[in-house]
Amino acid sequence: PATCEAMFAAITKAQDHINMESYIIEDDTVGQAFAELLLAQQRRGVQVNLIYDSVGAFNTSRPFFDRLRQAGVAVLEFNPVNPLTARGSWQLNNRDHRKLLIVDGRTVFLGGINISGVYSSGSIFRLSPKTRPGPAAWRDTDLQIGGQVVAEFQKLFLQTWDKQHGPTLAAKNYFPTLIEVGRDIVRAIGSTPDDPYSLIYLTLISAIGNAEKQVYLTNAYFVPDLQLLQALSDAASRGVDVRLILPSYSDSGLVFHAGRAHYADLLQAGVHIFERHGALLHSKTAVIDGVWSTVGSTNLDWRSFMDNDEVNAVILGRDFATQMGAMFARDLAASQAINPQTWALRPVHFKLKEWLAQWWERLL
Repeated sequence: PATCEAMFAAITKAQDHINMESYIIEDDTVGQAFAELLLAQQRRGVQVNLIYDSVGAFNTSRPFFDRLRQAGVAVLEFNPVNPLTARGSWQLNNRDHRKLLIVDGRTVFLGGINISGVYSSGSIFRLSPKTRPGPAAWRDTDLQIGGQVVAEFQKLFLQTWDKQHGPTLAAKNYFPTLIEVGRDIVRAIGSTPDDPYSLIYLTLISAIGNAEKQVYLTNAYFVPDLQLLQALSDAASRGVDVRLILPSYSDSGLVFHAGRAHYADLLQAGVHIFERHGALLHSKTAVIDGVWSTVGSTNLDWRSFMDNDEVNAVILGRDFATQMGAMFARDLAASQAINPQTWALRPVHFKLKEWLAQWWERLL
């Protein structure tokens, strides 16, 4: 709710353009609130450009987007599920998992939050009654950033628009003159399957590999490859305090159990694992050595690193890292530690689910 409130405030103050990109845009109370605000700004002469993912918004009604188009909003469906409507190369597995809102080329929001009512306090998870523990909100993290780095996020948005052969954008001041803001060093990092490697992945592996004191990761979907597992284990073996906060339940059972299949090896290596309770964890954050932080859309799974368009911000700064550490501590207080001895004695049906899920982890 705090993120939506901040986004609404920024959209209301827009004077030139609004660029929005989201994996999921739902036709619910929150989605309609965004739509009404975007339509109001479009009528005022503020150009609105919107990218949504075809799979992520598969259940969203076509009239929802048609109404925006008819009002002058430039709407682009990323990699349509129907190959007959594709505008270029078509790869069903390539999804736009980014969540970006850029206002006037001066302010950017990014993180894990989709345009959906599941983030509202008291919302009900889209889970089966057997899986759902009860009414609660999702737990997620977004950033609001100003300063010169906003231009880099703007470039990523426009590159996606061009790659998907979107309609010609209205002439607006997409790259205004920007001044330095704050003391932190901030970098925009985007990855797509077209790249020779995932820059986000390599940046994270490098940060973990150079860690000297702490590696604190919070992530919603944890299906690591061998290199990430080795990096975490190596860090723990050289005395780094490696802590992972992962979900205690998920909207994807296969991903959940595939991730748990790696717990035993990580625990044996000295990695501390905690599962977040009281909310469905959807954050994708890291803070390392009290100075290096990242927040974004990237999960710690094969899909994010190999198949999705993702975007993260990397921040170098002790003040910000202190805030990240405090947020990690609050999540830790709401989490339960996985005890190695107890974990080894978990029920057989849990082990069977983990074994079966591992067979599918490259596709999750």
